[in-house]
Amino acid sequence: MTKKKVKLKLKSNAKKPLIIISAVIIVIIIIVAFYFNRIGELKNLGYSEVAAKSIIFKFKYSYVMGIGENKTLNAAFESNDYLEDNLDDYAKIDYDDQEHLISNINKLLDKGYSDNEVSLIISKGDDESVSDFAKRDKVKYIEEFLSIDFAKLENFDRYVEYQDKENDDAETTVLYVNMDFDKEDYVDPLVIDKFDDYVLVNKHRQLSSDYVPDDLVTIDEEYVKADGDVEIERNVAKAFYDMAEAASKDGMELMVSSGYRSYEDQEEITNTYLELYGQNYVDNYVAKPGFSEHQTAMSLDIASKSVDTFVNSDEYVWMMDNAYKYGFILRYPRSKEDITGYKCEAWHYRYVGKKIAKYIHDNNITYDEYYVMFLDN
Repeated sequence: MTKKKVKLKLKSNAKKPLIIISAVIIVIIIIVAFYFNRIGELKNLGYSEVAAKSIIFKFKYSYVMGIGENKTLNAAFESNDYLEDNLDDYAKIDYDDQEHLISNINKLLDKGYSDNEVSLIISKGDDESVSDFAKRDKVKYIEEFLSIDFAKLENFDRYVEYQDKENDDAETTVLYVNMDFDKEDYVDPLVIDKFDDYVLVNKHRQLSSDYVPDDLVTIDEEYVKADGDVEIERNVAKAFYDMAEAASKDGMELMVSSGYRSYEDQEEITNTYLELYGQNYVDNYVAKPGFSEHQTAMSLDIASKSVDTFVNSDEYVWMMDNAYKYGFILRYPRSKEDITGYKCEAWHYRYVGKKIAKYIHDNNITYDEYYVMFLDN
């Protein structure tokens, strides 16, 4: 006897849950795909994964896509300090890599600073100085001073005080305060702990007593107009030889009377001149130990082979016209004694490289001014 096959049929009421479950799964797949697609679009635009997720969950995808890449927005959506009310401001404020960026932006906006003022405050300080500034009541003259390219937030109060006293324009005020003109010479100097070839040493910036340059070489004896050896940094020596060779072709004989001096050497020189000529002479012509450029090994005292007083020599005239072509500048010009703090030293040349030397020559400024405007970050 043959058995009949029985086909099992689901009842209509049993099909409904399966249909619903399938539909839910499809919807979930679509949502997940849609989510990851948008995350990918935001990441391709430059947003981090953390920021991208925050943007999606805060329903700001369309807004952000309309703005495009924006580092400050990225930082805002990454931060726990994000405030919805400040969203438009975040998009307009310039970014800086600071730990408390968004928190400080919120505080500054709350005090009534404009987006442009907030951008200036952030751009002219580090995280610590901006955080300190954000704790203060709102102040005036933000744009007047901080719009100067080389302004520093940490010096803001000094700018205001100096301008009130001297009545200089904003750019001059920022320049002079950054050069510490509001301080007495040798008082509260910056002790330089990071040396490079562009280091600035003056009456407000001091080298430690144990600083010795790494790459000293001895100047060839034929170029030395002094007793004993003269040492100098290797690149400076090479530049000097190139310059001396060029001068020779023009009938000039350049010599070197002094190069690197240790802290102890400068101490001995200072004491000698103090005993011979007194404090006033030392203040105008002799740097105190640690405050001499010669300790950097980047400076040379140039001499003429045939004339003892360099300023009266043809070599001096040649140097004034040509030194910058080989990377050297007259460090203490007569017209800039109020800037350098020293009387003119016609023989003292500092090596800064050809590009900087040309700018200083063409614009008739000192290395102090150039350093503050372009190198003192």
